[in-house]
Amino acid sequence: MKIYPIVEGHGEVRAVPVLLRRLLAEAQCFGVEVGRPILRTQAQFRSKVEVEKAVRLALFHPDCAAVVILFDGEDDCPKDVADKARAWARGAAGQIPCDVVVAYREYETWLLSAVESLHGECGISNVATAPDNPESRRDAKGALEEFMPVRRAYSETLDQPAMSAVFDMGMAHRRSRSFQKLVKAVGEVLAQLKQPVPTWPPTKWRDVGAR
Repeated sequence: MKIYPIVEGHGEVRAVPVLLRRLLAEAQCFGVEVGRPILRTQAQFRSKVEVEKAVRLALFHPDCAAVVILFDGEDDCPKDVADKARAWARGAAGQIPCDVVVAYREYETWLLSAVESLHGECGISNVATAPDNPESRRDAKGALEEFMPVRRAYSETLDQPAMSAVFDMGMAHRRSRSFQKLVKAVGEVLAQLKQPVPTWPPTKWRDVGAR
């Protein structure tokens, strides 16, 4: 039984399975695995026909138990974009659990929101501090690069999965509303799959204060 992600970007192809596996582990859900991501472009996520095609491709896999679509919102309202894509995707998914999560601006916003937990990783400075409102910052990739050594460029295919493996998800959950949406979506998908899950999101994520 697998959750198949549909993602935007080659960095997400490597990073999203890492992130989803971490969330499944936090949920103590070890009977569900993550399938190989299906790659689509930003433009394709804005097309009903293309979203439906991508979902049907995921359902083609006999072990597909659920579909999670994740892409960047850029400057659009993430709720509006997600609502539209979700309606298309669920229409194609039928009885298979399916949800859509739009990262506010970009995936790296989640990493930036917990950058203090990335000190020493991928060259991130030990004094790096997240902005007061990480989701207000455009170009989160550039913001992360500013915390790296001179001439050390941020790499989506290398740094995104590496940071996804270690960033503090609880910190990101407290600081990023769109990350909260992803966590909620994963919990709802697992509930539809009738997987026993403890308190979700984890109580420890909500108990620690954060700006």
